[in-house]
Amino acid sequence: GGIPRNADLVFDMRFLRNPHWEPSLRPLTGLDPRVGAYIDSDPAYAESLDRIVELLAMLLPRYASEGRAYLTVAFGCTGGRHRSVHLAEEVAGRLRKRGFSPTVAHRDL
Repeated sequence: GGIPRNADLVFDMRFLRNPHWEPSLRPLTGLDPRVGAYIDSDPAYAESLDRIVELLAMLLPRYASEGRAYLTVAFGCTGGRHRSVHLAEEVAGRLRKRGFSPTVAHRDL
C-alpha cells in the first residue's frame, strides 16, 4: 500500500464510485469491462479522465525536454484493484493514440 516511492505524479481516484461495494463486481478487477462500465457511469468520470489525459499530454513533452527519459505516473484508490487499474489502462490507451508509449504495471493485481 501507500504511494509508490518512484512516482513522479500521483492521481487519487477515490472520488469515483467504488465497485468494491457492488457484490458482483468485488471479486473482479479494473481490467474487467463490467467494472469499467460501473466506474465510467460515475458523473465525474469522463471529465476527470479527459483532464488527466490533457494534463499529461501537455507535461510529458516538457519533462522530456528537461532530459527526463521517463516519468512514473501512479493512480491510486482504496484497494488498488478496481478504479486505479481501470484509469491507468484508459489513460495509457489515450496517450498511445497521441503518439506516446506508456508502459502499464498494476502493483496490486
